[in-house]
Amino acid sequence: MKRPSRRALLTTGFSAAGLAVAARLADRYGLIPPDHGGLYGPGATLTYAAHRLLAYDSLAREFPRQLISARPFANPVAPPGEDFKRHQAEGFTHWRLAVDGLVERPASLSLADLKRLPVRSQITQLACEEGWSYIAEWTGTPLSEILDAVGARPQARWVVYFSMEHGWWESIDMADALHPQTLMSYAMNGGDLPVGFGGPLRLRVPRQLGYKSLKFVARLTVTDNLKKFGKGLGSASPEAGYSWYAGI
Repeated sequence: MKRPSRRALLTTGFSAAGLAVAARLADRYGLIPPDHGGLYGPGATLTYAAHRLLAYDSLAREFPRQLISARPFANPVAPPGEDFKRHQAEGFTHWRLAVDGLVERPASLSLADLKRLPVRSQITQLACEEGWSYIAEWTGTPLSEILDAVGARPQARWVVYFSMEHGWWESIDMADALHPQTLMSYAMNGGDLPVGFGGPLRLRVPRQLGYKSLKFVARLTVTDNLKKFGKGLGSASPEAGYSWYAGI
């Protein structure tokens, strides 16, 4: 077996030392992702902590209208069950977004309720971890406005959001939850958000990969502890082999 060179040993040592320092800094500032264990934990921690320390309030790129994709790709998902189909047949007039957890005023919001809150539109790219992407205009209520309306408590650290699609849920930290581009989106390219793209409600998180922009969202839970959800890894994504934090 070939003996490692002095340079290789020094480089490896510095890399390990750098990861150790980064881990200590991340722990000091509370920037440890919920899926930090395992082989890839140090890398996940370094990525998450670096993004939060260096680009806490950075904006996802917004595009001019002429760059909206002519044929956006909807990742195929079957409508999630009979309850969803009933809502769809009723034009989603009885659809509700439940908001609970660490809030002063738990709420059940209709689409009409959401549309009475401040509205934001943005033309951003949805990038999938599988390699495809498209640009679309998304319109909806900033999640920060919803959290303000229900009175999120000061100790809140995460927002967990649940899809009507069986078993799928995600969470984001308050940096993304309060970010102006994070939308509870109900419209796309000037019309109602199509079911194929997650309608009637999709949480659009443009600073992360597409799987964080969960479709068919029906519940938000504000919390200070992710260990009590699922396997304690922060979302269904790491339970299926993906990273909890998918910043881009």
